[in-house]
Amino acid sequence: MIYDLSMERRKKKEHDFAINAFRVVQEATGQVESEPKKARKEYDYKALGRKGGLKGGKARAEKLTPEQRSEIAKKAAQARWKAKA
Repeated sequence: MIYDLSMERRKKKEHDFAINAFRVVQEATGQVESEPKKARKEYDYKALGRKGGLKGGKARAEKLTPEQRSEIAKKAAQARWKAKA
């Protein structure tokens, strides 16, 4: 028996035809302006991620003491040299 998963993947929306018809009539008569939905593009998400990434390093550097930064740098250097050996 073949089971079709495509129906499960679809989002189930409630259809209220009276409300939809009312909105269509309002838009057609000019009582309400129809606003197209702004689709978020992939580059919008990338820009948001980059913005957060630019903030994080600076905030962490300000929070750490010079001794803590030195310890982190030593640990990173050991990890780099260990990988080459």
